[in-house]
Amino acid sequence: MADPVVAELNERFGAANTELPPDVIYELQSIMRLHELDVQDMFFKWESYCIKMDMDQPKMSMSTVRKFKQDLQDTLERANRAQALEQVKTEKRPGGTPRPGARNNSDVFGMLDGLTTPAARRAAKLGSARKTPMGTPIGSRLKNEPVSSPMKLEAQLDAMGVIPPSSFKDRPNAGEVIEILNENLPAPEPPIAPFGESRIKLTAASDQKKLGYKPLAMKLSEASEILDDRIDDFTSWVLEHHKLEKSAFGSAAMQSTTEIVAVGRVASDTSEGKLNAASLVLETSRKLGGGFRVPLNVSKLKGYQFFPGQIVALRGTNTTGREFTVNEVLRMPLLGNAASTPETMAAHRERLRGGPDAMDTDDENPMPLNVIFASGPYTADDNLDFEPLHILINEAADTYADAVILTGPFIDAEHPLIALGDFDLPEEAVYDPDAATMSTVFKYLISPALNRLVSANPHVTILLVPSVRDVIDRHVSWPQDAFPRKELGLHKSIKIIGNPMTLSLNETVVGISSQDALWELKHEELIGGMVEDTNGLSRVARYLIEQRHYFPLFPPTDRTKLPKTGRRVIDGQAAPGAMLDISYLKLGEMVNVRPDVLIVPSALPPFAKVIESVLVINPGYLSQRKRAGTYARMTLYPPKLLEADAAPGGMLAHRIFERARVEVTRI
Repeated sequence: MADPVVAELNERFGAANTELPPDVIYELQSIMRLHELDVQDMFFKWESYCIKMDMDQPKMSMSTVRKFKQDLQDTLERANRAQALEQVKTEKRPGGTPRPGARNNSDVFGMLDGLTTPAARRAAKLGSARKTPMGTPIGSRLKNEPVSSPMKLEAQLDAMGVIPPSSFKDRPNAGEVIEILNENLPAPEPPIAPFGESRIKLTAASDQKKLGYKPLAMKLSEASEILDDRIDDFTSWVLEHHKLEKSAFGSAAMQSTTEIVAVGRVASDTSEGKLNAASLVLETSRKLGGGFRVPLNVSKLKGYQFFPGQIVALRGTNTTGREFTVNEVLRMPLLGNAASTPETMAAHRERLRGGPDAMDTDDENPMPLNVIFASGPYTADDNLDFEPLHILINEAADTYADAVILTGPFIDAEHPLIALGDFDLPEEAVYDPDAATMSTVFKYLISPALNRLVSANPHVTILLVPSVRDVIDRHVSWPQDAFPRKELGLHKSIKIIGNPMTLSLNETVVGISSQDALWELKHEELIGGMVEDTNGLSRVARYLIEQRHYFPLFPPTDRTKLPKTGRRVIDGQAAPGAMLDISYLKLGEMVNVRPDVLIVPSALPPFAKVIESVLVINPGYLSQRKRAGTYARMTLYPPKLLEADAAPGGMLAHRIFERARVEVTRI
């Protein structure tokens, strides 16, 4: 009987229909024993290594395995040195959060409805803490920082298997810019005072009211129609774009020697394992193919890149009736570029002056827009101090940012302390313990920082985008409605929008989704031969643009294969995953035109890239589980209004990718 570990190693690390050499398997098993890893965890580390080395998962050989093994060993040694350094530090960390000795480690305010597990309660009994005040950050325009709750529970986290991170204020390379897009554009000095009026006109392109649907009420018939309609929509777009006759299209499942164009959805013939060349099938629509699935033979292609749920147009034949042989993969038509009339562009340019009383000495060139993007989580796993958020807000206030766009999770359901329900609110918080909810937690831990930013810069635009991991949002599925602002204590100028959302900041069309589609696409994609785009990060971002959707993957990645969260350390529960409501997936489509800027936070390395004239930004997470994270700043220069640039019909392309400087920075 075959060894199941060897079989799983071949499935994860081997090429299609090819087993790994015995010496490679032996070396991989050696890594598993040395680092106490299972196959899945080792594969996750291998994917991270490939991304770090900018490789597209090369063929496994003894050379690549040994380099991978050495990298793991170097990482382990660095972690051990950092841990040893942390143990000799005597300075106490300000503002930990776990509360002392909750009886039976039960829910503090009754806000989790007793949903903590016995394992979680046993783990939390090992912790204790005490309170300490946190001072006001020095050198910031924001005053009166809140008093934090108690210190971290090193003993409790150690019992959970979480290595306590170093103090946030001791983080290395704070403020380091790790990537700059359009470095030729200068980084302007911030204004000496806030502008007298908002320099941003905000317009919603998505219909947010439709996101208020009733979740957990999906009907199979509706879901089936949505999936089927998407194939039919792409069929009509392909027909128009490639100027084909209707007779050129046919069913990939029907036996014929005539070459046809078949449009359908990429899928796997099994619900288990990763998509590979042997399991590749095309799911047809009911209209053209009767909904049949047919195996695909891609041996004639020089290169290919597929993922489950991808809508493709394939030219080929089915001469045997058993499989469709693909001769060519047709390019999918893209949405048009965003454009505006010269009059509209001129009005937006004039708005950048900030009002008649603004101190703008250059009549020709108004100051560029300053927009900050960041994504949750906003605090480390060992506390609820939200120190990264406070530092980010200080930076936004000090530079008088025109807009701050924050995506969730804000109060993360996967945070260990939220999962345990073992924490205290700040001492100055006034609330009824019997009536407190997670909205109360948001009100006293997050809202004060955002409200102080409004006080420092009254005309700043602040947008909050929810996540399916936000514990304060009852709308648990994606696409996701905005969470209610009642009881959150937010300033009335702060806006909460849906997930995903397409909107305009002046002329700039911005698409935003807090769903981590990039990581799942990178994990699930199948590539073979020579592909056009060898950069894995830009390739998966391109999928969103080509598929015209913020989450084109279907079905989503198995929850057990997603990156581990703090809660999984406590009770073994997998992350929530995509939480798709298939009946409403149409609300996840891009609206009318390609966005000028696409904001897609992901666990993949942060980046800013121009793809098909779209400025794609992954700001990263502001706080990693055990270390500080990153955010992105976009400096957008005003457009040059040249009549020669106008397209037929008098429309001017926005060309944001040419006049936007993007900096990805460590918090």
